[in-house]
Amino acid sequence: MFEFFTDLNPESSSYFIGAFALLVASFTSLFSVVNPLAAMPVFLSLTNRFTHEERKRTAFKSCLYMFALLVVFLLIGTYVLSFFGISLPGVRIAGGLIIMRAGYSMLNPKDPGKKLTEEGEAAALEKEDISFSPLALPLLSGPGSIAVVIGFASQAASPTDYLVNAISIFLVVLTTFGFLRLAPISAKYIGYTGLNVMTRLMGFIVLAISVQFILSGISQYFNIGV
Repeated sequence: MFEFFTDLNPESSSYFIGAFALLVASFTSLFSVVNPLAAMPVFLSLTNRFTHEERKRTAFKSCLYMFALLVVFLLIGTYVLSFFGISLPGVRIAGGLIIMRAGYSMLNPKDPGKKLTEEGEAAALEKEDISFSPLALPLLSGPGSIAVVIGFASQAASPTDYLVNAISIFLVVLTTFGFLRLAPISAKYIGYTGLNVMTRLMGFIVLAISVQFILSGISQYFNIGV
């Protein structure tokens, strides 16, 4: 889907336009799977006994762990694919299906989307530090986001592509931190209904991105144009 971005002349303005387009596409794809909007209620429930400073510190540490995990998989993603013999079209179709599931959940807020089991939530409430588990892993950087990041790595054809994808990961993490910090305020003034409305508005765009991912994988596998 993104090959043409890496073939642009670095000396031309179109190169920077292509890099920006790649940044927007990768940010949107990863953001839809991470879906910090759906993580906000879980964060609030797990930190309901925390003070303001403890919540802030927990959100920061969780996002820091999230960034480290996703960057590691960005760097080793191609080696993982080579080890298991996974083709690029397969990665694109799988990534599209993951994003499609995220988009469907965003269009149907009644589907809980991100949640913990009762046992997992009880165990988390008993822990002193929940920033790594269960917040960073698996809530924010779970199997879906890791798979999408590996897909980024499989399509990167130059160090610039890796840099752009790393920047998109950083922006998603920064946005997620903002959502977690605003969670108490949003729950107070917007409420869960408002969060559901915002999630629905993003759902259609996310579904369109997922379909494009799948069409791109199919077209490459059968060597046809879409």
